[in-house]
Amino acid sequence: MRGLWLQDGRLSVRSDLPLPVPGPGEALVRVRLMGICATDLELLRGYYPFTGIPGHEFVGEITAAPGQPGRVGERVVGEINLPCGQCPPCQAGRGNHCERRRVLGIREHDGACAEYLVLPLANLHRVPEGIPDEAAVFCEPLAAALRLQEQRPIQPGERVLVVGAGRLGQLIALSLAGGDFSLQVVARHPRQRSLLEAAGLPWLAEDQVTAGAWDLVVEASGTPAGFTLARQALRAAGTLILKSTYAGPAEVDLSRLVVDEITLIGSRCGPFPAALDRLRRGLDPRPLIDARYPLAQAVAAFDQATRPGALKILIDCRDAS
Repeated sequence: MRGLWLQDGRLSVRSDLPLPVPGPGEALVRVRLMGICATDLELLRGYYPFTGIPGHEFVGEITAAPGQPGRVGERVVGEINLPCGQCPPCQAGRGNHCERRRVLGIREHDGACAEYLVLPLANLHRVPEGIPDEAAVFCEPLAAALRLQEQRPIQPGERVLVVGAGRLGQLIALSLAGGDFSLQVVARHPRQRSLLEAAGLPWLAEDQVTAGAWDLVVEASGTPAGFTLARQALRAAGTLILKSTYAGPAEVDLSRLVVDEITLIGSRCGPFPAALDRLRRGLDPRPLIDARYPLAQAVAAFDQATRPGALKILIDCRDAS
């Protein structure tokens, strides 16, 4: 099997990888498209000591499903957490916080940047007919964008700021568009700004952010500097939602968080059914696609994804040229 291999912070395309074998309750999925995420790039910088096939955003088709042959042929997207099912968080219904969880392409489970992957059938969601592959591949990050509204419902009239207009920040902004509240997005690069304008979403430059002016701030910049800006923008007794993952520590003034009574929420994976429904009802993430590469050029795809201002880079895992 051909796939992208990550080891010691270096990437290489290999054609000698073993074809994964699905066990009971699992499925073999032929990957169609895979999207490069900021977390994939942080793995290169040492965010987590992962060796194997990276990638966790994908759309594919089930080619084998021992015990459930009726699911063969389904076009699917997949949740990335593989809980053990036995630990206290799992028993309490919090499988995404399993103490021994494996995570697709991130932790102890090979990912989606290959011709095939294996996931539990319970993780796989059928993609409705009307959603093209190029939109379905955004299901995982769109679900992550929707998660923040589960954690902290936004009230009418509130002032909401999204810091960061990259891959995830754009999806967060699109998912919040049309709400009964004020929404603005901090955008640095011209293409980010033009996409927001095309979607009817107002943007700000970093030097236009007024301190203490927002009720809810979502930090999705992927940088410690973005956290600092987000914290400055938030009013006292406001809520700061953190979506970024990055290697290394960030400086935080904990005393000010206490004095200002800030609510700090970490936000990670979200609801796939809701994401698929938003895609079905017309949310279109395809303008975020900057380029598409064949699997054989996956290293070049990652190189482009690291460039400042780059948005979504896709890898066609069916194209081995």
